[in-house]
Amino acid sequence: MKLTSFEVNGKETYGVVEGEYVIDLLNLSESYGEVLPQSVQEGIESGEEFLGKAAELLRLARRENASGNHMYRLKEINWLPPIPVVKRNIMCVGKNYRDHAIEMGSEKDIPENIMIFTKATSTVIGHEQKVPVHDDVTSELDYEGELAIVIGKKGKGITPDEAMDHVFGYTIVNDLTARDLQKKHGQFFIGKSLDFTCPTGPYIVTKEEIGDPHQLMIRTSVNGEIRQSSSTDLMIFKIPDIISILSKGMTLEPGDIIATGTPAGVGKGFKPPRFLKAGDKIQIEVEGIGILTNQLQ
Repeated sequence: MKLTSFEVNGKETYGVVEGEYVIDLLNLSESYGEVLPQSVQEGIESGEEFLGKAAELLRLARRENASGNHMYRLKEINWLPPIPVVKRNIMCVGKNYRDHAIEMGSEKDIPENIMIFTKATSTVIGHEQKVPVHDDVTSELDYEGELAIVIGKKGKGITPDEAMDHVFGYTIVNDLTARDLQKKHGQFFIGKSLDFTCPTGPYIVTKEEIGDPHQLMIRTSVNGEIRQSSSTDLMIFKIPDIISILSKGMTLEPGDIIATGTPAGVGKGFKPPRFLKAGDKIQIEVEGIGILTNQLQ
């Protein structure tokens, strides 16, 4: 199931993407007198019960040929982030691909222990939404295409063997970064947290649709030119370990988003560096999940 939030006819809602259409789950549930959570976040918190109700509604609507009354073409909607209001900072794994760690420094920069930083919730923005270039505060805005985990079940002290039971699904994140601010301040938060610098989406793919999240192609292009091309099997720290380490002293909550790191090919890694400018169009594709597209303005 591909869940997303969107706006249509001036109303915010959420639904399931199928091909070139999205089915409005809230509208559908009202038609059948069913009660569904009012947002994707609430749905994630409801867990399997929510997914079961949603699947049954979709089956019923198809059987009665009623789903078309609740469908919109994707070109008719305004995309929102799958979770429009993230409850707490987006957690991110730094230097989780060997080649990226090297392009950002040297072999000595390959981490022995997982590196975690966060992006403020004000960074989140949806698929096809415009991203400000922030040229009043940075001249080194850079892209980072990443697979992201969406936590589905609350937990603390989660073992690697238990970790995948806590995953709701996966999405795509563009961890846009002001490299000059990152260097100037000696830490990541300011350079990672400029407003609207975390495009997310276009939807959350529930975990049963993804066989092995460590066997996915990941590719980033800028204005049609491929800059990053890699596979998630090259992660240094795999998803079960990421979840386990994060949960050792901190409770993970439903709806938490964890970006798993970016492969080599970021703008800073080129010689000379190739930073972003107004008008640039960035597309990030993760196999089995989709393509996240945003343009700078």
